[in-house]
Amino acid sequence: MNLHLARLYQIAQQPTRRIIGLMSGTSLDGLDVALCQVRGHGLNTQLTLERFTTVPYDDDVRYRIRQVFAGNQVSLEYLTLLHPWLGVLHADMVLACLREWHIEPTAVDLIASHGQTIYHAPYHQHQRPDFSLNATLQLGDGDHIAVRTGIITISDFRQKHLAAGGEGAPLAAYGDYLLLSSPEEERLLLNLGGIANFTYLPRTGQDASTAFSTDTGPGNTLLDATVRAQRPGLAYDEDGRLAAAGQVHQELLNTLLDHPFFAAALPKTTGPELFGPAYLQEAQAQSSTSDLKLEDLLTTLTELSAVGVARAAIQAFGSEPALAVYASGGGAHNPALLEALRRHLPGCRFATTQELGILPDAKEAILFAVLANEAVAGQPISIGTGRQRVPAVTMGKISWPG
Repeated sequence: MNLHLARLYQIAQQPTRRIIGLMSGTSLDGLDVALCQVRGHGLNTQLTLERFTTVPYDDDVRYRIRQVFAGNQVSLEYLTLLHPWLGVLHADMVLACLREWHIEPTAVDLIASHGQTIYHAPYHQHQRPDFSLNATLQLGDGDHIAVRTGIITISDFRQKHLAAGGEGAPLAAYGDYLLLSSPEEERLLLNLGGIANFTYLPRTGQDASTAFSTDTGPGNTLLDATVRAQRPGLAYDEDGRLAAAGQVHQELLNTLLDHPFFAAALPKTTGPELFGPAYLQEAQAQSSTSDLKLEDLLTTLTELSAVGVARAAIQAFGSEPALAVYASGGGAHNPALLEALRRHLPGCRFATTQELGILPDAKEAILFAVLANEAVAGQPISIGTGRQRVPAVTMGKISWPG
């Protein structure tokens, strides 16, 4: 038997696996690194977060990624070079974390690497009859991570979801269902990243076919891009202070919401390709608000993010949803956004995933550690039915360290 395969077989038989989950989101703020102890699999999964940090990207890294990020036309040579370069960068970041934590790479069983999404293209968005399929692309080659760290790496999770008929996103449903379902309450796990999405979890023991995940529209992506454009030196609106000082411009909000995505059936996915600066600029031109002051613009964009979430929740659960909502992602730190969500969903109880024992900033990296654990030790998971079906698949490509 191949020695690497024998090692993977051994890992699969262990009662507990030590897995590093990696996540780099559309905000491009850095690489989330979560060192997890994962016991069991499936609905018996138990996870302990040993260490977590976000390794910040410097201006050069962000500049390199933005050369191809959500762009229709890019240099093929540049794209080809960036793929392994990001893999090496992420590997070096992992090794630096392990040195800081005084942990040898040999003490880690697996790395679960999401990579960097640079383009998301579901069919409903690209509408190309010559390619009647969904697609998405993540950079950061898993082989480079495995060879440089010496740790078996599982990466490129989204392609199996696509191959099985999904849109490649959001994948949170799998980890949310395994880790955070409860017999006491229905839950909405709300991720306020660059794009906002939620996972609905029925009570444990109820019909799992009702569970599903969906994107709801922009989360932080337009907010962050607007701050960067108008306040050089700032990466985002810290604590939503600028947005809290402004007023909603209703005509601009109505124009932004007059987009077919918000009325489309659930579940659905999207990305910065759709909700980027061009979308905002066009809406401002139509509503004669191109000179709107920054505070009012950010308040309106915050309202847009909240209304997107609320519309999706109302579409799924009726006019007065009454669910326990647990937020994570960068937007969970934004009081202005959380206040807007409470206003639009008054029947819901809001908290962060910290209340469930999951560090909000670490949640996505943790979920990919869970997906890697399932790839090695679990079985395909069946969640949802019909259009809301989450494909029962084992996700991720395995890269050997040698």
